[in-house]
Amino acid sequence: MASVIVVGAGAAGMVAAWRAARRGHAVTLLEANGKPGVKLRISGGGKCNITHAGPMKALLAAFSAEQARFLRPAFHRFTNEDVLGLLAQRGVETYARENGRVFPLDQPGSAVRVVAAFEDLVREAGVELRSGARITGLSARAPRCSGVSLEEGRLEADAVILATGGASYPETGTRGEVAGWLQALGVPVAPWFPALAPIPLVTPQPAWEGVAFRDGTLHLRAGREGRRLAAFAGDIVFTKTGISGPAALELSREVEAARRGGGAFLAYAFAAEADLAADLEAMRTGHPHLAVQSWLARRLPDRVCGPALQAAGLPPQQRFKDLTREQARTLRTLVAEFPLGAPQAVPLSRGEVAAGGVRTAAVDPRTMRVRGWDNLFVCGELLDVDGPVGGYNLQAAFSTGFVAGDSA
Repeated sequence: MASVIVVGAGAAGMVAAWRAARRGHAVTLLEANGKPGVKLRISGGGKCNITHAGPMKALLAAFSAEQARFLRPAFHRFTNEDVLGLLAQRGVETYARENGRVFPLDQPGSAVRVVAAFEDLVREAGVELRSGARITGLSARAPRCSGVSLEEGRLEADAVILATGGASYPETGTRGEVAGWLQALGVPVAPWFPALAPIPLVTPQPAWEGVAFRDGTLHLRAGREGRRLAAFAGDIVFTKTGISGPAALELSREVEAARRGGGAFLAYAFAAEADLAADLEAMRTGHPHLAVQSWLARRLPDRVCGPALQAAGLPPQQRFKDLTREQARTLRTLVAEFPLGAPQAVPLSRGEVAAGGVRTAAVDPRTMRVRGWDNLFVCGELLDVDGPVGGYNLQAAFSTGFVAGDSA
């Protein structure tokens, strides 16, 4: 019987510990927090978007080509159906929304029930779960890692699996320091970078907090008049400090890269300018006495209409019959690409995941073993893998954790 240490009792770590124990190993699962699955408990607003429905080929397509190649063996060895099957054994029923995102049935404490199910699986497999056990270093010299250092001493094992997460949400224990330790050992590591994070704006609109822009596309430009760098179709929601919502989260990594590169400006496109021009002209000729604000209200939320008219230099009761061509041009430009402004630094700590971590080229995708090491394995968000919102990243954690536990 081999001894295995798994560091981090999150999604990847619990699956890795369960699988290693099921293979007959003596497994110790170390968790720095007072309880396991802290980040899982707050995921999806406490509802826990467990995975994404559909064939694994479709899930892999959501990742970059390089990341998909790396994840393919793990995704096929431990699929979304395998994850949901384990939860079903523990009485956690799930359902898939129209967008493919899979959640537990809507009940209070959904995420807590998911964590409890994995904790039960771990304990029933014979894993020793030690909470409040923060490691302070690795006992390692290539090609072997003999164990870990804890605040109260050392713990040795035949194999070590690192599932300590990324660098987002440090209050959940994911501070990212393990990547630095690995880098010091010569393991190639990409710097941590914010991903799937809300975007603060230089000039926020706190009065619009909670207002949503829907059915359009968030544009990222290299400056207000610069070329378009990226775009994502989806909703945004205003916060006190900037914007959040699916489109903002998806573009956050590109936004921060553009900001660091010297120029970034955000705008939200509601419709094509040519379509708006034709619609405005039809209104001006067919409904000359109608207030322009009534047309604007069909496209913008109520709280935004007044400021939008003001930005276009139009009085609140402006009628179509008095609308000049220059005013019409200003109005349609405003709706075609509503300016949100320049972003501030995107906070790494607020990302649902963090880009960066152990480079995938440094890890064998069939085993999750770090290349050049005999008994050191890495899985979950500690890997340089970051997919979109929708359960993809949790599936990556479950699958890579399974492979690491199966290979240790």
